[in-house]
Amino acid sequence: MIGLRAQKKQETRQEISDQATRLFIERGFEATTIAEIADAARVAKKTVTNYFPRKEDLALDHHEAFTAGLAATVAGRAPGESALSALRAAFLDAARSHDPVIGFSGEPFARMIADSPTLTARLRELHELREEALAAVLAVETGAAPGDIGPRAAATLLGGAHRVLLREVMDLTLDGLGNDEIADRAMASASAVFDMLEAALGDYAVRAAA
Repeated sequence: MIGLRAQKKQETRQEISDQATRLFIERGFEATTIAEIADAARVAKKTVTNYFPRKEDLALDHHEAFTAGLAATVAGRAPGESALSALRAAFLDAARSHDPVIGFSGEPFARMIADSPTLTARLRELHELREEALAAVLAVETGAAPGDIGPRAAATLLGGAHRVLLREVMDLTLDGLGNDEIADRAMASASAVFDMLEAALGDYAVRAAA
């Protein structure tokens, strides 16, 4: 149970994020100012920047879960499970639940990102940060020596698969498909993509039995 102060901060953060998203969708990301967001959320401009130091983070407010997600999945895999197997299962579960972290955001939100060069560039940065976090976990999990390129190579392959799948979910969303159909197509694509990686990474970073 969280205290009243923490709850109030959560509510303020959510209100700022909600108002920012509404304005970005209505006016476009680049055309919307921090001052306008502050006015809509009925807070000071400094309050907005305290909660969201970067304007892009107001739009991509799942960025922390996004960048940490692959690494957390691998770190939490079961004994006998490989990194690839854990990530495959996690993606399929996320698709079934229409998780916004893998791109289930609705057509207006997907259009906002696609139409914004700033947000498109930030998304590329987040992909890179996600791969770096995954590489760090893989290095620990495999006992890789300093300078070993293996974890970075594996993270790039695994991260690249997720880049392709995120792009597919967003493209299907922009095409006007419903979430259930998008999920079905994304799961089929995920199976194909992860099958392609099986020969190279199927036995990589398998967690030892307890």
